[in-house]
Amino acid sequence: MLSLYIMSAIYILAGLNHFRVPKIYLTIMPPYIPYPEFMVFISGVIEVILGAALLWPPTTSMAAWGIVALLMAILPPHIYMIQNQKNWSKIPIWALWLRLPMQAILIYWAYSFT
Repeated sequence: MLSLYIMSAIYILAGLNHFRVPKIYLTIMPPYIPYPEFMVFISGVIEVILGAALLWPPTTSMAAWGIVALLMAILPPHIYMIQNQKNWSKIPIWALWLRLPMQAILIYWAYSFT
């Protein structure tokens, strides 16, 4: 149960961060994704909603599936960062690569609540 609360807090805080510092998210948005400001906004809203929905037992499973889908949807920015590493020279390339297996772990973690 503690794991569920931790996951919920992570997604709520991450979602709120989209509104606090949207520029960070805009800089990692691949240029082929339309309406980047809207995408940053809506992804923040979705993260907050899904994080909160994890805590209500009737919606826990649906929220977990939503998080799985969200994590898969945000893979392109992670790949874009690797492909354009020079734009994020302060972040070591190994850290950018580490995000990919971390995504798989986060997907599995969310899936465990479906």
